[in-house]
Amino acid sequence: MSGSDRASTAGYAEAAPALTRQYESVTFEEVHRDMLPLFPERPSRVLDIGAGTGRDAAALALRGHAVTAVEPTQELREHGQSLHAAAGIRWVDDGLPDLAEVEADRGGFDLILLTAVWMHLDEPERARGMRRVAELLAPGGLVVLSLRHGPVPAGRRMFDVSGDETQALAARNGLAAVGRVERDDALGRDDVRWTFLALKAPG
Repeated sequence: MSGSDRASTAGYAEAAPALTRQYESVTFEEVHRDMLPLFPERPSRVLDIGAGTGRDAAALALRGHAVTAVEPTQELREHGQSLHAAAGIRWVDDGLPDLAEVEADRGGFDLILLTAVWMHLDEPERARGMRRVAELLAPGGLVVLSLRHGPVPAGRRMFDVSGDETQALAARNGLAAVGRVERDDALGRDDVRWTFLALKAPG
């Protein structure tokens, strides 16, 4: 990974056991409830960027999708490989903004997930990252991402990234917003809120 990749994951390796319990304490359906109607129903190619412990990747794999899970933090990736060993997930050690190890086979990915990831990137990294995400999407493919708003946990690297900024950046890369939801925190933290965006490629 590059230096920027490592910076964006600061604080996660040390907290991996606690984060694993936290991530796995809520379901894929709870986290993505507002966007689920937009997810592909037929078996599709899915890329989960910043997959963490693989909660979402496993749920999608069990629905019949071919899932590639990208996770740059070794400790989280190993937890995920152990917890969801039977799910048939392809794990990749890589990260934004460049995703140099990820290849879009057979025309690109139909769904790309960026759950609680985007706000770890600074402005130049977000520009590079959105360009790369758009490159990896299949025609008509969907990006679903979430942005965290609230106090930054100690030792983490996060930026205040708005939904409007993210939609504008997506539009400059040919992706149209087809869904947006502002909602409270699935873990019940009163000082944390989320923006969920769905972005679609032409075609």
